[in-house]
Amino acid sequence: MAESVAGLLINQLSTLLSQEITLLGGLKSDVEFIKDEVESMKAFLREAEAKEDNSQLQVWLKQVREVAYDTEDVLDDFTFRFARGYKDGFCGKAGKIYNSIKNLKARHQISLEIKDIKARVGEISARHQRYQSLYGTQERGFSSSRQANADFDIRAQSLFIEEARLVGIDKPKAELISKILDDHSQLKVVSVMGMGGLGKTTLVKKVYDDAAVKKQFQSHAWITVSQNFQFRDIIKNLIQQLYNEIRRPVPPEVESMNDIMLSEFVRDFLQEKRYILVLDDVWSIDAWEAIKCVLPDCNITSRVVLTTRIADVASASCLGSLDFIYKMEPLSDKESWTLFCHRTFQSNDCPPNLEEVAKKVLKKCEGLPLAIVAIGGVLALKDKEKTDEWEMILHGFGGEVDGSGKLDRIKRVLLLSYNDLPHYLKSCLLYLSIYPEDYPIDVDDILLKWIALGFVEEKEGIISTDIAMSYMKELINRSLVQVKSTGDDGTLDACGLHDFLREIIVSKSKEQDFTTVATRYYTRWPEKVRHLAIHNFTDNPQESSSLKCLRSVVIFGYEDPLTTTFLSKFLRGDPKLLKVLDLLGAELDSIPKQVFKLFHLKHLNLARTGVKIIPKSIGKLQNLEAINLVGTNVTELPVEILNLRKLRSLLLGGVGDYSNEYAIWGCKCPLGIGKLICLETLYNIEADSDKIVMEVGKLTQLRGLGITKLRREDGKELLSSLLRLTNLQHLVISCINEDEILDLQHSVSPKLGFLTLLFLKGRLERVPQWVTSLHSLRILWLANSRLREDENVIGSLRHLPNLVSLGLYVAYEGETICFKVGGFRKLQRLQLMQLTRLKWVRVEEESMPSLRSLRLGACKLMQELPSGIQNLTKLEHLGFYEMSYELMHKVQNLDKQSEDYQTISHIPEVFIGHWIDGRWEGTFL
Repeated sequence: MAESVAGLLINQLSTLLSQEITLLGGLKSDVEFIKDEVESMKAFLREAEAKEDNSQLQVWLKQVREVAYDTEDVLDDFTFRFARGYKDGFCGKAGKIYNSIKNLKARHQISLEIKDIKARVGEISARHQRYQSLYGTQERGFSSSRQANADFDIRAQSLFIEEARLVGIDKPKAELISKILDDHSQLKVVSVMGMGGLGKTTLVKKVYDDAAVKKQFQSHAWITVSQNFQFRDIIKNLIQQLYNEIRRPVPPEVESMNDIMLSEFVRDFLQEKRYILVLDDVWSIDAWEAIKCVLPDCNITSRVVLTTRIADVASASCLGSLDFIYKMEPLSDKESWTLFCHRTFQSNDCPPNLEEVAKKVLKKCEGLPLAIVAIGGVLALKDKEKTDEWEMILHGFGGEVDGSGKLDRIKRVLLLSYNDLPHYLKSCLLYLSIYPEDYPIDVDDILLKWIALGFVEEKEGIISTDIAMSYMKELINRSLVQVKSTGDDGTLDACGLHDFLREIIVSKSKEQDFTTVATRYYTRWPEKVRHLAIHNFTDNPQESSSLKCLRSVVIFGYEDPLTTTFLSKFLRGDPKLLKVLDLLGAELDSIPKQVFKLFHLKHLNLARTGVKIIPKSIGKLQNLEAINLVGTNVTELPVEILNLRKLRSLLLGGVGDYSNEYAIWGCKCPLGIGKLICLETLYNIEADSDKIVMEVGKLTQLRGLGITKLRREDGKELLSSLLRLTNLQHLVISCINEDEILDLQHSVSPKLGFLTLLFLKGRLERVPQWVTSLHSLRILWLANSRLREDENVIGSLRHLPNLVSLGLYVAYEGETICFKVGGFRKLQRLQLMQLTRLKWVRVEEESMPSLRSLRLGACKLMQELPSGIQNLTKLEHLGFYEMSYELMHKVQNLDKQSEDYQTISHIPEVFIGHWIDGRWEGTFL
């Protein structure tokens, strides 16, 4: 973490030196000294952090972390006082000079603080020189033998799953053996990928030791690569194993060979042999590429089996047509229970008095075998009659409440992945510790938070949200973050953490004074808390003096309502350095005036609050980058919103007037919205004039746009604006009322080459021609379109090459829909809802060959099953929702010998649903 904090500080110092050098004045040399010294220490910080058993280094790391935090605080205070609220040009410069004179005392105080930090950095740097000579190495990738042995011990320990009898291994073992023993006579790579603790090493060891595998190959070797990859040692180890197998000594000349000679020696030895080589725990593509160059491929049936936590390594190793990636999955609930009982009770049964708490403990393991074995080993020593001891383990899951240290093994295995992260990803991962257990983390929201908090390093020519998304994908790639849900267009919607990994990250984050979680059981927090999460809030605030270092506040539920009065009291602590304020769902009726004093605030989430008005004071928050007002009572934004020139995300859409379903979406924006040229997402802006529609065309960075209350006469102007929005990926357009025509058919034809989602709500005279040319489009919803049968809506859309989801809601007024041969090749989900005149659906052969889900709802005139539904051979779900009585009755009472039954017998799920008390209820056939 010290490396991560130092990296963030270096970026901040560099920005300050480049942008505010005039304001620094005589402090410039001190700031440069601090930056240079921190930079010189940064490379050693990673090595020092890996040596967790060295108390001297850990004390030094704490000092580095604290001085970096203190420096960040002083610099943010500096910009708060001297670099805010001024225009460009002469007036702006005059204002800054006046402010400097006015705050001479404050400048003197900050000067003293910076000089004190400079002295502390000097002392820490001197210790760095000493420690590097004692503990450092010349280059990354080499480590002490002690560390290498520690890594080897961890790999060996992962095989301890044997102690509890392996479960769920037979099927993957058989699959891997079949891939290894096939008769393809050339080098083949099999890569086993998954997060730490899943049992990759154990599985591959079982395969490697299998008698049939041993018999198939002439030479066998098992190499543990690990993070501390050293090519020369790996190759010499391989040579040693190959010669041990043939019971001959390694030729003495090997010791004096260079790397090239060693590579040629191995290649010559294996040239005409069938060999199997296991490369266990590969952490980088470079390591794989280096070893691959040693291996001959001479059309003899040889195999390389590789284990890795990193998806990119698995992909890079399996580029050949015969290569195979096996992704390890967690154990099923049944397998987990079996393993847990074997490990904890040495039987298949659990004592009835412990079953409830045992299942709760097991749920936290989420099918991770090493976690189940580790926690089972702890619980095996507990008194089976004392459920309170088991409850203590459950509630202290992330700690060492049992004092046995038996959980250390799984922690060390999972921390290997954390320690291997580059510094810029460590802060991102640790910040996820603010989220409650099993909480689905909104990906778009967390990316904006990372950016606001400075965790995302800027790169010229690449927008910050793309860089942040690459960070998220890298954490997923490294098996540290789990994908919880994705959109039909392939976008990441929600992510999460494995419970055991989350507990470790929470512990690590607390240890590093990085995040603090306040609950009804824990209402105090450290004096210098930086990131505060409030879970199940109670109205019992701590003294305000402890908010001076606060950078983010995020709430997740509360037992007593988080009111405007309480928030005002909380903010009296003057958290002037606050950058993220997330009040999702709070019972606020207004925004406390203290919020508008938060000069550094970049992220403000007021979604689902009772806020009605955004005051003019919003214009003071000139660093704001993201505002979320979805689900509020805000219906209009003040003109001062145009002062927020750094705004990249503006999400609108209040609860509105439910008497008109078209009025519930939007929010009025002032003329001049086109000045906010950094906007990337703008949702639910009202088109209350043609000038607003024209202004939207100036926002050329937009990726997502939602515009509502559109009138017929706005159509041409909107198309002209869309012509300029070439980066759009998501587009939502809604009319002012259900009778208004959505006029999008003009000579102006936008070229939206990146658009993946399109939602059109309003009457259409025809499907716009430009829609049929959207070759990247994956999701299309047409609502209230009321297209006539002669418009052939299905025929005009059937050749969209990448469409995977199509929804028609009150969109078609014909009696028949026919899906013809060769259409909708990639369509996977189809919904036909409230098509009130629809009587027949016909599906020809080879139409919609990829369809997995078909839902029919409120099409009251349909009395027959879709004709040709048997042609949908990949259909997994067929749903009928509030259809005609005749059709619902027919489906519910199908005779298994009937022709209708035979047409749907291949479909795994057939659902009949009714809307009851505000939700769908029904039965599966």
